[in-house]
Amino acid sequence: MYLVRIIIAILLPPLGVFLQVGIGGAFWLNILLTLLGYIPGIVHAVWIIAKR
Repeated sequence: MYLVRIIIAILLPPLGVFLQVGIGGAFWLNILLTLLGYIPGIVHAVWIIAKR
């Protein structure tokens, strides 16, 4: 399941964060980062998934 979440985080970063932590601060921050730039959203999503 860990590998699937990483792949989802690369394709759709907010979905990867949502699957890991649900709707919360990290989810909304990831949406903001993804809107500002796709790469920061990916980095944040992978970091959130790897941290937990």
